[in-house]
Amino acid sequence: MKKIGLAVCYDTKNFGSQLQVLATVKKVEELDCKSEIIRYKKRITPTFIVQTIPRLFNISFVKSKLSGNQKDNALKSKPFYQVQVQQRNQRFDAFVDKYFAPLFSESYGGWETLVAKCKKNYDTFLCGSDQLWLPNNLGSHFYTLEFAPDNKPKIAYATSFGVSQIPNSQKKSTAKYLNRFQHLSTRELVGQKIIKELTGKTAQVVCDPTLLFDAEGWKQMLPEKKVVEEPYVFCYFLGTNEEHRKIANEFKNKTGLKLVTCPFLDNYVECDLNFGDIQLFDMDAADFVNLIRHAEYILTDSFHGSVFSILNHKKFMTFNRFNAGANSRNSRIDSLCILLGLGERRYSGDVMNVEKDINYNAVEEKLEKLRADSIKYLETALK
Repeated sequence: MKKIGLAVCYDTKNFGSQLQVLATVKKVEELDCKSEIIRYKKRITPTFIVQTIPRLFNISFVKSKLSGNQKDNALKSKPFYQVQVQQRNQRFDAFVDKYFAPLFSESYGGWETLVAKCKKNYDTFLCGSDQLWLPNNLGSHFYTLEFAPDNKPKIAYATSFGVSQIPNSQKKSTAKYLNRFQHLSTRELVGQKIIKELTGKTAQVVCDPTLLFDAEGWKQMLPEKKVVEEPYVFCYFLGTNEEHRKIANEFKNKTGLKLVTCPFLDNYVECDLNFGDIQLFDMDAADFVNLIRHAEYILTDSFHGSVFSILNHKKFMTFNRFNAGANSRNSRIDSLCILLGLGERRYSGDVMNVEKDINYNAVEEKLEKLRADSIKYLETALK
């Protein structure tokens, strides 16, 4: 039996990231492959310094680091919420311990050790989904599988660039790592276009790993339960747009339904201190799925918030988290809605449109074909 080395982002404090890793490892397991999650621990070595220096001149990378620091500093002045966020982070860690720790490799300390150990420990390498190929991440060299030997198969499953255009300064290095993959697939139509432009190769557009399983499949992995007993609207906003919160409150006033929120996940947003009738912190990815399963409506700016709304045939509305443009990270939601015929679920000025029925028979027909094609791609690549 082949041993697959998985380069997946399992330790991010984000529900969608953890759920797509869970789906990836479960599907690889179903395809009769033995897998191991590669754990890479960076060390300050000459090689690491040389690899890292370019990132210090990457404006997007620096901004993302500053944003994280801003959230941490803001919460220090709000001790109650700081404790609540720490509790939620513990739930994230517990989810990792339960679902991913049994698949962990030994800890590979330093780039040289990573290269040497992986060369002999794995037959094939798979780079998982999510926005692992963001231009911000290029300097890490991990999710690009640059540590894997040239003579062993390298697979990209639904890996996303997160943007619609690669910076000119990164096009050559991006093409170089892409050309080392024997099997290329991406989650977005724009990702397929980027790969074609840079390598001449036609990558397959496949579904996010979370869509490889239907609602019943997810119930087997994460049993159903009620997190909130009374009827509610689940407002899952990761972005900083305060107008989205105002629109959600307008919907609450018109429907009389309470708003359930999960504040301060990706960002600190001041108005979130008072946004939501029920603010949840003590929750994990399973609770996130169950909140969607039992919501009357979902208002979200999240890709995976949209995905699990679709899987559970819910009435939902998706807001744009990012501004339009080459660096926009809306492309994954754009592709999802185009591929499944759900363009009308994008917010366009009237939140009450969320009450409109969705023809989920038509959606499922498109989704089942996409799912079957995606599984076939993965099965072929892993052979």
